[in-house]
Amino acid sequence: MKHELKVKPQYFKALWCGDKTFEIRINDRNFEERDEVVLQEISGADHDYTGREIEGFITYLTDFEQKHGYVVFSFRETRRTE
Repeated sequence: MKHELKVKPQYFKALWCGDKTFEIRINDRNFEERDEVVLQEISGADHDYTGREIEGFITYLTDFEQKHGYVVFSFRETRRTE
C-alpha cells in the first residue's frame, strides 16, 4: 500500500537532512512494514504543498510506549524531489 503523508516544515527539515528517520502517526491507515510512504512538505496556514517529497518504504513498525492508536515507524528512503 502507498501512503501520502503531509509533514510540517520543522519536521520535514529534519527528515530532509537525515537527522530524523522515523515518523509517529495515528494508525488510521493500518500501516504495515514494506508499505510505501511519500512524505510531503507542507507550509502556511492552508497547508500548501511545497513540492519537496521524500519517498521510501516502512522498514520497522511498533506501537510500543505510544499513545493509544499511534504507531512509530522507521523507513528507508528511495527517492526525493525538490
